[in-house]
Amino acid sequence: MEVILALAIGVMGGSGVWLLMRPRTYQVIIGLSLLSYAVNLFIFCMGRLRVGAPPVLEPGMVGDPANFDDPVPQALVLTAIVIGFATTALFLVVLLASRGLTGGDHVDGTGPRS
Repeated sequence: MEVILALAIGVMGGSGVWLLMRPRTYQVIIGLSLLSYAVNLFIFCMGRLRVGAPPVLEPGMVGDPANFDDPVPQALVLTAIVIGFATTALFLVVLLASRGLTGGDHVDGTGPRS
């Protein structure tokens, strides 16, 4: 399972970096999204999910904190998802405004008009 997860993070990260180097604005936005998803998945996996462990303590029992999931990476990823969605929406609005002003969607603004 760890190998599949590492491959998924690597493929998403590599695809995101590759798309970031493309000349079109939409591809750059998708690359940023893929890169942020890869980082979110990496942070989420660092929280070490435990299989078969109870999520809460039962009444009258003493629990060891090492046996439970760490909620901090989960909270960080949830916050990053919301912020990533907002910035992607902002980038799309800027993309539409830029395309309307320049007539093209190249990052540097010098591409052929389409």
